[in-house]
Amino acid sequence: MGVSHRVFDFDRALVRRPAASVVDGLRAGDHAGPSYEGVAAEHEAYVTALRAAGIEVEVLAPLDAFPDSIFVEDPALVFSGAAILLRPGAASRLGETDAIRPELARRFARVMELGGEGYADGGDVLVTPDMVFIGLSTRTDRAGADALSARLEELGLRARIVEPPAGVLHLKTGCSLIDEETVIATPAMAQSGVLDGFRHVVTPQGEEAAANALRVNDLVLLGAAFPRTRDLVEALGVEVVPLAVAEIGKIDAGLSCMSLRWKQA
Repeated sequence: MGVSHRVFDFDRALVRRPAASVVDGLRAGDHAGPSYEGVAAEHEAYVTALRAAGIEVEVLAPLDAFPDSIFVEDPALVFSGAAILLRPGAASRLGETDAIRPELARRFARVMELGGEGYADGGDVLVTPDMVFIGLSTRTDRAGADALSARLEELGLRARIVEPPAGVLHLKTGCSLIDEETVIATPAMAQSGVLDGFRHVVTPQGEEAAANALRVNDLVLLGAAFPRTRDLVEALGVEVVPLAVAEIGKIDAGLSCMSLRWKQA
C-alpha cells in the first residue's frame, strides 16, 4: 500500500478512556501506582491536545477487566485503510486484542491478524518514512516480530527487527520520530546504533523519559517535566506542546501508547 503522506500526518485517532482499574496497571519495580483521578486528567488533556492538532478523536468506553487498556497502541497497529491486530506480551493484556477487534473492523476496510507464534506489542513499533522498526523486548519476541514483519510486507511496507539496549521496556520507551530525518532518543538508544542514519536529539541526563514523545502533524507532544529536551526539539523549528505524564509514567507508559492514529484513506 505504501505511504503517500508524512508518517506523522493524521486526521483520525482512537483512544480508550481509563478504567478505575488503571491504578493496578503493570509497572516495573515496587513504586506506588497512579491515582485514577490523575490518570483521567492527563488522558483528558492528551485528547484535547490531539484535537487541537486537527485530529478527529473517538473515545472508546473503559474496560475495567483490563487495567492497561488505556494504552490502545499495544494491541494494534494502524495505517490508512488497514489495521493489524497484535498479541501483547503481558498475559494480563491478551484479551485486549479481542476487545479492540470490532472497533477496528468498523473503521478499517482491512483488519489483519498477526498470525504465527509469539508476541508483539505496538509500543515496540516505530514507523519511519522508509522503514518500520520492530524492537525485541520482554513484550515482543522474535516469533512475534517475524509474524508482524510478514504482515507489514503484505501492506507494501519494509520492516526491520532490531535489538534495543538492555533495560528498555519498549522500543518507543527509548526513541520517537521528530521529523522525517530526526529521532529523539535516550543516550543508550542513541549509542546502540539501532537508528543509525537518523539525526539524533539525545535526551539530557535526568530527562530520559522524554524520549517517548509523539509527533502529530506539525506538533510534538512532549512530557511537561522535560524543559531541556523541549529546548532541543524547539531548536529544530518544531512546535512543542508540553503535557503532564507523571501519573501515566507510574505505569511505565508515555504519550505514544495512548492512541491509535491514522490518516483516513
